[in-house]
Amino acid sequence: MEYVVANNLSGLKREDFQKEINGKKTDLFILKNKCGNEVALTNYGGAILSIMVPDKNGEYANVIQGHDCIEDVINSPQAYLNTLIGRYGNRIADGKFKLDGIEYTLATNNGPNSLHGGPTGYHARVWDAEQTNAQTVVLNYLSVDGEEGFPGNLKMTVTFTFTDENELILDYKGTTDKKTIVNMTHHGFFSLSGLGNPTPSIENNIVTINADWYTPINDVCIPSGDIAPVAGTPMDFRTPRTVGSRINEEFEQLKFGNGYDHNFVLNKKEPNELSFAVKCVEPISGRVMEVFTTEPGVQVYTNNWGDGFEGAHGATFPARSSICFEAQHFPDSPNRGHFPSVVLNPGETYTQRTIYKFGVEK
Repeated sequence: MEYVVANNLSGLKREDFQKEINGKKTDLFILKNKCGNEVALTNYGGAILSIMVPDKNGEYANVIQGHDCIEDVINSPQAYLNTLIGRYGNRIADGKFKLDGIEYTLATNNGPNSLHGGPTGYHARVWDAEQTNAQTVVLNYLSVDGEEGFPGNLKMTVTFTFTDENELILDYKGTTDKKTIVNMTHHGFFSLSGLGNPTPSIENNIVTINADWYTPINDVCIPSGDIAPVAGTPMDFRTPRTVGSRINEEFEQLKFGNGYDHNFVLNKKEPNELSFAVKCVEPISGRVMEVFTTEPGVQVYTNNWGDGFEGAHGATFPARSSICFEAQHFPDSPNRGHFPSVVLNPGETYTQRTIYKFGVEK
């Protein structure tokens, strides 16, 4: 069944997203709920192109930074813009890890480290896609043994569902035929104010993070191995405060990241429970986003390296014009035995559920 994508709220054209790459076809998919709100995405990297939701006055805007044609998605100055990240989200020190005594070597594409599954990771792959109803798209990808240096044939399914409660739900499932590591995430760059030229700073966003602890990093953004309290530091978002209130403080961790680029250890009653992680409020528009996840951590990134490149419909994206909440396991977990395990064995199923829920506060 075809689901109509013409006349969508984000002004995207299906023909601008149809391309054949290595025998696979890319396309545009629109998820629309009963409230009339929309999510647009493509099966190239699972990139979300727009999330159209109203502000406190009922005015619609796109609240995620995106592109308006497939060529710009493929060639984006921000390669990971709103894409699925795998096989391993975040960083692995020196691009090396061991499993059962065997050392595996990955591409180093972030200084000395491997980042986000490598330069041809899941963000740069055409996924098989099926839109099963007006509110659901199912993406499938087979990552072959040895791809980007990772062991095992990994079959990954990610289901995007946009509910009538304005929840964008991402459900992940993966199986392997050989012991491997998996750490999936989705790298949404959120701008709850709406996009503009330039897109406004997120420093006025009021953020709450359900985390008493975080993982400090070194000067190349690799965790030291410590799990440190947020109390008494600019990392403390246990009560609501603006992103900009402490982002420029003389604090070594913020200097290392040029702002926030840190993994927060989420408070959990039990492992893998679906629980509240983050709330983000844009006070001018009144838009609110809440994040719930089964993952043990969330990487908070304040787009510290944005250079003002152009996106959809002439919008531009300067530094700190978006904020990312990447639900995931901790960076460099394969080399840190005391971090929650990212190992997936044959016969097991990797699962994750992360929810981005949108609303307004008047």
